[in-house]
Amino acid sequence: MNANALQENPPLPGIAQLPRFITIEGPIGVGKTSLARRIANAFNYQALLEQADENPFLKDFYRDRKQHALATQLFFLFQRSRQLQELRQDDLFEPIRVSDFLIEKDRLFAELTLGEHELALYQQVYDNLAIDAPKPDLVIYLQAPVDTLLRRIQQRGIGMEQTIGRDYLEALNAAYSQFFLYYDASPLLVINAEQIDPVHNDRHFQQLMEYLPTVRRGRHYYNPSFFN
Repeated sequence: MNANALQENPPLPGIAQLPRFITIEGPIGVGKTSLARRIANAFNYQALLEQADENPFLKDFYRDRKQHALATQLFFLFQRSRQLQELRQDDLFEPIRVSDFLIEKDRLFAELTLGEHELALYQQVYDNLAIDAPKPDLVIYLQAPVDTLLRRIQQRGIGMEQTIGRDYLEALNAAYSQFFLYYDASPLLVINAEQIDPVHNDRHFQQLMEYLPTVRRGRHYYNPSFFN
């Protein structure tokens, strides 16, 4: 199901106070934006979401990654930097948020798609932006095998994504795994999104929301007692 088709959910009873700034990350097709939307709708959080459809280079990137990688990456960098700057300015007024991206993952994509000289140029631009990103109170990392990602990308039917190949998703999955192997800037919750579906399964969502307030520090692996 397309994330835009999700309906608002009524607030869930019996849920303790969630972390005030939650960031959800993971490879394309894993469901991070859909989960961010559902949390925002259920708990009246402000959603800070990537606007991939605003990137005029993305469609060409999926057809020819090498040719269009730098333009695509710089557009996303400027977009994410602007969103985080606006978030900083609104800190006193909108303190409760859920986001579907970490700014630190921007370099993950840059290293995956850019050549040596392009990466050096990207790094210069990144350094000059002096991005002051707020620290999440909780980061949720959604994992799924490549076959699952391919199936979900096909099911949601976004035209420009249908050219995404297995090789790119395999490299992206590996890059995410490496990134979060050493991530310790915020409490981290790792979830196998192949086994549970908190986006479309109400029971899965309820149990996950009950678990989130218990994650206050360190690294956790979410292993619920059901997978149906």
